[in-house]
Amino acid sequence: MSSSVATYTVHEPPEADADRVDRAVELVFVKDGFSWLTAIFPPLGFIVNGLWLMALAYFAGVGLLSYVLAAMKVEPGWISLIVFFIDIYLAFEVSTLKRWMLAQKGYQMLGVVNGRTYAECERRFFESWLPDQPVIQSDLPAGSNKPAGGASGARFWPFGAGA
Repeated sequence: MSSSVATYTVHEPPEADADRVDRAVELVFVKDGFSWLTAIFPPLGFIVNGLWLMALAYFAGVGLLSYVLAAMKVEPGWISLIVFFIDIYLAFEVSTLKRWMLAQKGYQMLGVVNGRTYAECERRFFESWLPDQPVIQSDLPAGSNKPAGGASGARFWPFGAGA
């Protein structure tokens, strides 16, 4: 039985919907911690996390660094070791980069949640977050064909009658 705990930060887009269900769908959970994929091949780790520009920056940065070090007549083994340590550092920081990119797009961090799995973290977050959020669109009462508030049960079907 694994006792590892995952930590996620939760981020909301800048122009979130008013209804709590719609807002919940738009939330982004960013896992904190080491990324093995980024350690093995950083550009792929960046792409999986939606950091396309970071992947391009990695290629440009490592290419330039390798060129400069080779021009300084540094042995290829040392260049490889330096790039390896950069990759390990990036594997620890990929979640920080993702949070930074979300902040640049206007996302706001709503909180931090811990759990053994993603599903558990998501459940814990929503259990504490949803009760404080406004309900804009009311659901139909159980067993009723009429919308809440006594309005008629007529519905608009955009693709033909009764579709």
